Amino acid sequence: MGAISGDWMEALKGEFRKPYYASLYKTVMEEYRTRKIFPPPDDLFNAFHFTPLKEVKVVILGQDPYHNDGQAHGLCFSVRKGVEIPPSLVNIYQELHDDCGCYIPNNGYLEKWARQGVLLLNTVLTVRAHQANSHHGIGWEEFTDAAISVLNEQDRPIVFLLWGRPAQLKHAMLTNPKHLVLEAPHPSPLSAYRGFFGCHHFSQTNVFLRENGLTPIDWQIENI
Repeated sequence: MGAISGDWMEALKGEFRKPYYASLYKTVMEEYRTRKIFPPPDDLFNAFHFTPLKEVKVVILGQDPYHNDGQAHGLCFSVRKGVEIPPSLVNIYQELHDDCGCYIPNNGYLEKWARQGVLLLNTVLTVRAHQANSHHGIGWEEFTDAAISVLNEQDRPIVFLLWGRPAQLKHAMLTNPKHLVLEAPHPSPLSAYRGFFGCHHFSQTNVFLRENGLTPIDWQIENI
């Protein structure tokens, strides 16, 4: 398992000393040893590495990592360059096109968002190959809830994009009046037509950031 560094390490250091984390660590290490687990261990905490706490302006919450070969690399909804764009991200790109006029790129690598302050956080950080949600309930939720609590406490405006019921269950934790919380159905093909399309979350995010004196997000992922 990789390690968190920088200001996230300082903010979350108390979690690493709790009994649940010791159990989580043991379970995950054994899973990596005996099964195929995604993402690779060095990519596990990429969401925190790519987007330091002090730079977070937007939070997108996913559920758990992609579970097919070569997809997950520690940023929710993102895949590395050269990997086929998953259906949920196809729908995200479609909404971006309709909402902000972004062209639909030929890759699904979202590092550009992360480097601008968009924390791409799954609520569960590992998964067994080809078994969606297989690491639900082993302790990751408690850890990522701690990260969400840290974000809620920040004395500055942050936008939270909660897509789908698992993400929306975190709304109760977001009590800071400085923040903006936007909810929509999940962008998966099963639910995108129930209100994700047309939600205008990307443009609403940038309006809010501008109103609070912050640089808006350049949502355009470029072709490679």
